[in-house]
Amino acid sequence: MSSISSLELKEGWTLFLDRDGVINRRIPDGYVKSPGQFEFLPGVLEAIKIFTGIFDRIIIVTNQQGIGRGLMTSKELEEVHSSMKDSILKAGGKIDAIYYCPDLRQSGSFMRKPAVGMGLKARKDFPAIRFHKSIMAGDTFSDMLFGKRLGMVNALIGAETSEIKASGEIPDYLYPDLISFARDLPVR
Repeated sequence: MSSISSLELKEGWTLFLDRDGVINRRIPDGYVKSPGQFEFLPGVLEAIKIFTGIFDRIIIVTNQQGIGRGLMTSKELEEVHSSMKDSILKAGGKIDAIYYCPDLRQSGSFMRKPAVGMGLKARKDFPAIRFHKSIMAGDTFSDMLFGKRLGMVNALIGAETSEIKASGEIPDYLYPDLISFARDLPVR
């Protein structure tokens, strides 16, 4: 697997990020339901600041079935996201948009990753997005499949490599955390 630094990330590139397990610590068998439960993973704020200088757009795409299960509300999720974006902004980074799917895994929803609905909605909202000039950074097979279906470059972040290896899918790039990925990107 070659280094992502060989990519030419000139103008027009978009970064798609998963949230739980990539930006913030996952709650095992639970959901982040309030800003107080949201904990950035080490190096994430620095990583997003680096991304802000490289990518034209930074978009978060996240499955949030806790809403569909009645364990939290859309309003509670929006409070979490508002607080997260404020912290990112204070650290010198930016997030252009956040798309989430509240539907249950078994719903077959077109909006739920690995289906491509959130990506297509992002492109509708940001017509300059070109998926062949986009990177999907996530920590699950679902994230990698979402990116692959849209023709994106895929960067697997973190530890869920056994699911990916078992599927026979190989991500384009593999990093232990978001800051390692950010530091390996070529500077514009």
